[in-house]
Amino acid sequence: MFHEESFFRYLSLERRMSPHTITAYQNDIQQFTAHCTEQQCLSSVTELRHLHIRSWIVSLIESGQSPRSVNRRLSCLKTYFKYLRSRGFLESDPMKKVIAPKTGKRLPVVMQEHQMLALFTHTEFGSDYGGQMHRLLLEILYSTGMRRSEVSSLKINDIDLGRMVFKVSGKGNKQRMLPFAHYLAKLLEAFMEIRNTTFPGTDQPWLFLNRKGEQLSPESIYHIVHKHLSAVTTIEQRSPHVLRHSFATHLSNNGADLNAIKELLGHSNLAATQIYMHNSIERLQKVYEQAHPKGAEDPQE
Repeated sequence: MFHEESFFRYLSLERRMSPHTITAYQNDIQQFTAHCTEQQCLSSVTELRHLHIRSWIVSLIESGQSPRSVNRRLSCLKTYFKYLRSRGFLESDPMKKVIAPKTGKRLPVVMQEHQMLALFTHTEFGSDYGGQMHRLLLEILYSTGMRRSEVSSLKINDIDLGRMVFKVSGKGNKQRMLPFAHYLAKLLEAFMEIRNTTFPGTDQPWLFLNRKGEQLSPESIYHIVHKHLSAVTTIEQRSPHVLRHSFATHLSNNGADLNAIKELLGHSNLAATQIYMHNSIERLQKVYEQAHPKGAEDPQE
């Protein structure tokens, strides 16, 4: 027995993970246990050893998985084994002797500030509910750095127009307050009018509703963002997370404190936020070369 189902219930009921995250865990764990039973002939989790995990890593790499993808799967296994040990299903941690593949540091994909300006000034969103919903959705993603799951779960009661803040429930149901600007407050007020006209008498608590008057899903948000970013950029990645990366990078480029960016993004530690300093370093390098007497000297002269 590998106790997968009880582990998935634990993720849902105790860890309160999102359905999207739980699905990812299910795929990883089921692929791992299938490898153990079919390739290693194991029948119980108590038979697991570090050699079996290493074998799985090799099979993943041989199938074309990147080191980053493999490490994500190993992170899932760590949570799985921690759960098994806490429930007494496993005595020792088989991950202790497993060395994760090395990965290069991947910088976040971001939109340039002029591209974001073009998106909001040259795009014809339309005056109907769909057009205004797309506009507000993109504005919120870029101006707050919310995740698509957080925007999907945003309720009308989570909006305080007086104080101009959103109350957001992030990963692990961790709540944070996100400020927004006056222009966004006006867009929200205008959107609520057209929302009420389009769906009169609705009791749905969600800010964004689909054409059926139901909660707009994270998948729909992805497709909306991908469509509009495709009109202003040719970068391969055109997801809502690109707007989150752009939000953080543009704040950093314009001098925002890294700890403040960390709080706005809902990161649990500063290390996850430091990657957004990369563009700031490039900007400072240019300032140095332009402003310092010896910044632009050619060493060959």
